[in-house]
Amino acid sequence: MSHPSLPVRGPFPSTRMRRTRRHEWVRNLVRENTLSAEHLIWPLFVCEGEGVREAVPSMPGVNRYSLDLCLEQVARAIEYGISAIALFPKTPTSKKTAQAEEATNPNNLMCSALRAIRDRFGDQIGLVADVALDPYTSHGHDGLVVNDYVVNDQTIDILCRQAVVQAEAGASVIAPSDMMDGRIGSIRNALDDSGHHEVLLMSYAAKYASAFYGPFRDAVGSAGSLGKATKKTYQMDPAASDEALHEVALDLQEGADIVMVKPGMPYLDIVRRIRDTFAVPVAIYQVSGEYAMLTAAAQNGWLDRRSVVLESLLSMRRAGANMILTYFALEVAHYLKGEEYVAG
Repeated sequence: MSHPSLPVRGPFPSTRMRRTRRHEWVRNLVRENTLSAEHLIWPLFVCEGEGVREAVPSMPGVNRYSLDLCLEQVARAIEYGISAIALFPKTPTSKKTAQAEEATNPNNLMCSALRAIRDRFGDQIGLVADVALDPYTSHGHDGLVVNDYVVNDQTIDILCRQAVVQAEAGASVIAPSDMMDGRIGSIRNALDDSGHHEVLLMSYAAKYASAFYGPFRDAVGSAGSLGKATKKTYQMDPAASDEALHEVALDLQEGADIVMVKPGMPYLDIVRRIRDTFAVPVAIYQVSGEYAMLTAAAQNGWLDRRSVVLESLLSMRRAGANMILTYFALEVAHYLKGEEYVAG
């Protein structure tokens, strides 16, 4: 009795990875990483005046806002589910000094903005306040300068007072970005001693001396003050990675609640190492230069803006970031709702 011959198995795999890629519904089911507006922190630049909207030329679509218009932007952020905003002031040149006295003025632009937002919106959104002296120094450095060197301990004394006045004005997160040694522990003690035990500390723990910060310095007006000087004696060397783990370990010991890596996409390996080593909340900052690159490429028709922006942020989530500071935050929040975005 003859039997039909069985088909010979071809050289094909039994595991076919494309099965879980064929339909959108299954792609949604199997993906490990997601992006939502809740993962975003929106940096906003604040300036003096009323009814003022100043474009930042090196960051097309990004503006500085006077307090009244800043409140409108915060309302938009709340409407679209963004978790927090990060404020950065453009201090008038007349108020900048070598000793950065304006940084500790309880009525400075930063503190005035914090109070105005807190009075209007209560606890509907997190308020992240930058602690560093570069917006307030005539030389553009993040600390005090003695004999052409940015000194550490004297700078920390001012940072502590700056953090306290910001907490008193309504900041829910104090974010020291100065990279002075020991400042996290000192600021934590200062906040606790002044009764601000519940205020979070988000440490710029691994902040690199990066060439990607240029447009930001234009936005806050520190580029002209800094001139050709660099911040390499206190910000991290881009060639270093083990040092980032040391910095994070120290900041966690000193009381940091969240640690940050800055810049973003060029340092995703650092995010992953921190997340794997410490398993603590990690923030990443998609900085001004990254924003400018993607925006310029999209404006020239070389990249699809919506696609590359979403992909860039998803890469940060995939690397292990819990939260992302990005100038695209409101735009992305629109995209995630299936809406078009018009800058305002």
